[in-house]
Amino acid sequence: MQLTADTETVRDPLPRTAARDADGMAVASFVLGLLGLLVLNLFLGPIAIVLAGLALWRGTARRGRALLGLGLGVADLAVLAAFVAADHTLSWSLAG
Repeated sequence: MQLTADTETVRDPLPRTAARDADGMAVASFVLGLLGLLVLNLFLGPIAIVLAGLALWRGTARRGRALLGLGLGVADLAVLAAFVAADHTLSWSLAG
């Protein structure tokens, strides 16, 4: 909010807030995609993909992080598909 001496004009803080939200979505998609490689990839993978898509659509300044989140979300689902094909179940464990 900025006031000038001549007239009382107020700048709209909306574009800065929208950019901050998009940047937060990009970071969240990266973190969830990375976490999804280890646990709950059935849920975290699609969430990471959606958040990355929204961040890219809104024009985030953290484009690389959003693309990494998108790639990790897809990798989450690929890892799940590989483990499902290997042991025919929706859960997997490293214990064998």
